[in-house]
Amino acid sequence: MSVRYKRALLKLSGGALTGGRDVSLDPDTLEYIADEILGAVAEGLDLGVVIGGGNHFRGRQAGEWKLDRVTVDYMGMLGTAMNGLALADALVKKGAAPFVMSSFPMGEICAPYDRRRALKHIEKSVVIFIGGTGRPFFTTDTTAALRACEIGAEVLLKATDVDGIFDADPDGNPDAKLIPEISYVDVVKCNLPVMDATAAAMCMQNQLPLIIYNGTVPGNLYKIVNGERIGTLVG
Repeated sequence: MSVRYKRALLKLSGGALTGGRDVSLDPDTLEYIADEILGAVAEGLDLGVVIGGGNHFRGRQAGEWKLDRVTVDYMGMLGTAMNGLALADALVKKGAAPFVMSSFPMGEICAPYDRRRALKHIEKSVVIFIGGTGRPFFTTDTTAALRACEIGAEVLLKATDVDGIFDADPDGNPDAKLIPEISYVDVVKCNLPVMDATAAAMCMQNQLPLIIYNGTVPGNLYKIVNGERIGTLVG
């Protein structure tokens, strides 16, 4: 196989760190994700990572707890920080030297986000972006699209627990078929739950391809980096 991508942005959901268990963070899953990332980086990939915070706090809890939307979004940003630091620790334990950057000041915990600094560090190691965009009303999908464009990523990778986009719900329909390729226009037109509209529009305007794949299958990230067609290509 030949290396297909030189630089990519990987979007992980907060739920991806739970391993499907009723916990906020699963140590074995963190180690697995770290191995997947380092396997791809070993191929020569420059990789940035954006992580959600839904395993700690989800927006739908705002109504239950009677919290203001802005407050909820900031709580979610703090959740992404916890996840980013946990992933960084897992990478460090494997001999890597990840660089964590936050969209809002976090004192001695990590460096503030700076594009030029991010471009410098991503050539040497994995860069983990935490804190979302630093502003309320934006999802981490939008953060991922934004950071991908800023660092000059060739592709945005979204790891999920399914094999890609299907023509029907694969959980309830055994005859559902994987859609190997689809346009952003069709994603928006059909209101497919791929990513929010702001993120999709940003990717489309900047001609940034998106690959949605099953991140729970060992080796999938490595295969994508090396040019194998895995999951669904949106672009």
